[in-house]
Amino acid sequence: MFVAIPTRAQPAFRWATPLLAGLLWLAYVAVSLRPDAVRHDLLLDWGALSGGLAPPELWRTWSEPERWLRLLSALFLHADWTHLLGNLVFLLIFGLPAERAMGPLRFLVLFLLGGAFANFIAALAIGAPERLIIGASGAVSAIIGAYLALFPRARLGVVVPLGLFLEFVRAPASLLIGIWALLQVVFAYMGPAFGAVAWAAHAGGFLFGMLFALASRGAIARRLRKRQGY
Repeated sequence: MFVAIPTRAQPAFRWATPLLAGLLWLAYVAVSLRPDAVRHDLLLDWGALSGGLAPPELWRTWSEPERWLRLLSALFLHADWTHLLGNLVFLLIFGLPAERAMGPLRFLVLFLLGGAFANFIAALAIGAPERLIIGASGAVSAIIGAYLALFPRARLGVVVPLGLFLEFVRAPASLLIGIWALLQVVFAYMGPAFGAVAWAAHAGGFLFGMLFALASRGAIARRLRKRQGY
């Protein structure tokens, strides 16, 4: 497990990350309180469904506006509390510093567009028909990609088990996140043989986040200079 080590930069109010975390939690609570049959129908109605169709039929279904809306709504649905908790932890770890640099509005765009793109990639990559894709992990992966692009020289705190003890050490973020990203690609290639996880969404979201942050470097730099009074 790795955690972000804060820098000495001037603190700024960040509301987008806590807002998203709260919405994810509220959506999970609202769905989980429903009866099992109703909850199952909600996931089917609002989760993103994979393809598993021949190319002409697949592209015909994507001409329907509802399919594109489901790419967004699926971000706020989770299978269980452990699924939600993992996404919330990494959202807060990487989202707060990324939002500090990008600003809340640009950060919200990254989360929504990156998550929708990640779900779209997963829907195309998963061959099994009617496979349901839910969760914010694609959007969180986009945030991790943006974090790496924004802070390539950052260091992360790593909790390493050493026998009966836990040792906290610092390691380059590029190394740890790079290993993580490589594993997502490998697992996506292995497909369902490596668990019922949309690995392709992680890989696609990570790539989107890196490109989004790199394309926004000029605007982010101007925002930071303005905030610092330069």
